[in-house]
Amino acid sequence: MADSFSPAAARRIALAAQGFGRPRPDAVGTRQLNLALERLGVLQLDSVNVLERSHYLPLFARLGAYDKALLDRLTFARSGPYREYWAHEAALVPLDDWPLFRWRMDDFRKHFETRGDDSWMAAEDKTLTWLRSELAEKGPLPASKIERDAGPKKAGWWDWDHVKRGLERMFRIGEVVSGGRTNFERTYALPEQVMATQLLERRVPREDAIHQLMSISGRAHGIGTLSDLADYFRLKTVDAKPALERLVDEGELLPVTVKGWKKPAYLHRDARIPRRIETVALLSPFDPVVWERERALRMFGFHYRIEIYTPAPKRVFGYYSLPVLVDDAIVGRIDLKNDRQRRVLRVQSAWREPDAAAGVEERIVPALRELAAWQALESIEVVDRGDLARALAAELGVRPLEFVPPST
Repeated sequence: MADSFSPAAARRIALAAQGFGRPRPDAVGTRQLNLALERLGVLQLDSVNVLERSHYLPLFARLGAYDKALLDRLTFARSGPYREYWAHEAALVPLDDWPLFRWRMDDFRKHFETRGDDSWMAAEDKTLTWLRSELAEKGPLPASKIERDAGPKKAGWWDWDHVKRGLERMFRIGEVVSGGRTNFERTYALPEQVMATQLLERRVPREDAIHQLMSISGRAHGIGTLSDLADYFRLKTVDAKPALERLVDEGELLPVTVKGWKKPAYLHRDARIPRRIETVALLSPFDPVVWERERALRMFGFHYRIEIYTPAPKRVFGYYSLPVLVDDAIVGRIDLKNDRQRRVLRVQSAWREPDAAAGVEERIVPALRELAAWQALESIEVVDRGDLARALAAELGVRPLEFVPPST
């Protein structure tokens, strides 16, 4: 008979697998960052910068303050140990895992060549040929440099939109790779310019690659359903299910049940089952703990939607609301803005979850202060919006600012 877990135990297992509940290091260096990245297996990138670029936040949530330049050298160096690809969305993965996505590159190639705008790649062969020769002649180039080089030719047989579109397609099919980023701008390179021949020649059969990706996902989840594990690397169920069954047969994933879960669950054999989790963390909207919305609802009772693309008058919680994790519960969400010019961390709104304990603001305020210090901000201000805002302002010792509704 399969082991059975309570929802609370499942939450603690999942959070422990993600690196929460561990003592924070006295100082965060390259070793600590590498260990955290290895545990996550994938780090999603996103361009929104209203608070901080998203990929910096999961490591801050788990480790505390660190030098972002250290992470940049690890993840964006031309010959660094991590590489960007469409692993979840645009994301960083260990360099050694890059060949595990060859099958996805092949799928993208087939899609571009046989569907919809497939005629585009054939029609734009001159653009693609120029891009290959440009990179071969000049080496890795940032997108802006390629745009400047392409600029004088706009009156001829292409324009920048075609060049940009060509680069993105070539990136997805593996003809070009990321050579790092500077100020978040991607540098494009031919694979042989930034990656070892041995790695480029490594071929992993599709089924074996997906098996390895599901193994990484199982370890990173600790406990989860088939759909949870598949979503980590955006795998289709038809591919993920055989891999899961193989992992069960091998004893790496153990079938279990979780009270209240309608789908079968699977426990990684190395998962820790802690009696308690002690942590306070402000989670990026793109943190693995919450990025799969159905799992967040099932695991934490937390209904979460990003409102970045929602018109301001229609937003319920705010532009960039961060879920607030206290121990093993999500207790609220706080819309944060980094006012860099005034050096202020601005709480645009703050909301508590229905089951949040009284006095939870006492746990949250130190995390806000730590975030402000990490961002080199001098003060925190709170807008009087949301049922947690006044409590946070009182705990911070500041007067809440009047909320001015956006115009329709």
